[in-house]
Amino acid sequence: MDPQHILIPIHAVAASFVILVGPVNFLRRRKDAAHRLLGRTFAVMMYFVCVSGLFIYADGAFTVFHALAIITLITTTLGIRAILRGNVRAHVANMIGSWTGTVVAGTFAATFPGRAIPSLAIGDPALFWTIVAAVVAATTLWVAAVLSPPARRALDARARERAALKRAASRAANADSVPEVAGAPGQ
Repeated sequence: MDPQHILIPIHAVAASFVILVGPVNFLRRRKDAAHRLLGRTFAVMMYFVCVSGLFIYADGAFTVFHALAIITLITTTLGIRAILRGNVRAHVANMIGSWTGTVVAGTFAATFPGRAIPSLAIGDPALFWTIVAAVVAATTLWVAAVLSPPARRALDARARERAALKRAASRAANADSVPEVAGAPGQ
């Protein structure tokens, strides 16, 4: 079996997920556990998009889509690195840039004749729209599940527990590293 038959659907489904989830996370309040879970899912799917895209070749040649996959791989990684270092501005810029690149590439892939998306849409429109509906439904269900009040309470509680454990570990490490001062003779 040709690997393209496996890579193209993985690539298209992951890209569709990224395109749909991105605005949800960009437009809602930041710094809560639901944002982090949606963001982690976004990043994993973005890596699927980029890596699978690097192995999809129409004519066996490196194309602008491959260059965009490399750039997006870099910007996604820089965005993750930025937030781990506390640089929110760089994180936002890189993640929105990654999403924008995916939208641009997806638009070109969907409108260029001979590409897989328009070929499927014309060749088997029922299958095409079934796939589109399934991806939209699955993404909507995932976002609704993550943003549901019970899930958000559970995510926030876990985040608070992790933060408390981290603070306790930090205090313990600081207490262990502070040398005890010996008392003066005769005390």
